[in-house]
Amino acid sequence: MNPENIQPEFFERVVQVNRVSKKTKGGDKRSLSVLVVVGDKKGRVGVGLGKAAEVQAAVRKATSYAKKHLITVPLKGRTIPHTILVKNGAAKVLLKPAPIGTGVIAGGAVRVVVEAAGIHDIVSKILGTKNQASNVYATLEALGKLKKII
Repeated sequence: MNPENIQPEFFERVVQVNRVSKKTKGGDKRSLSVLVVVGDKKGRVGVGLGKAAEVQAAVRKATSYAKKHLITVPLKGRTIPHTILVKNGAAKVLLKPAPIGTGVIAGGAVRVVVEAAGIHDIVSKILGTKNQASNVYATLEALGKLKKII
């Protein structure tokens, strides 16, 4: 088989890259903080935060953490089983199931998590903060609290 044609097991998306600076005795210590969303598009999704001097190292750390802390999302066909509203810190996220063909109607941070989980039809609204990291964690918490309805 050709190694270029192999599909990766997980879908990875960098959501946020933050420059962090710390004052020390010897001068400024600069590093990067990276937020990564990882999913298999079949109902499993995870989020990782990595910090390092270079972007690649931070992404590698974040991806490794996210893969170790995956959650399984209960799906009802191509959507979620029920409506859920979650407040995590200042972030409030509302997720609603949608009929087939609706697509993903979601803001940036929620969209990335939902697509990584493999949800194709959903309506969402971010009601709290505009902070992407907070919204990603609130979305992950909402997906984790979903109950499987038979």
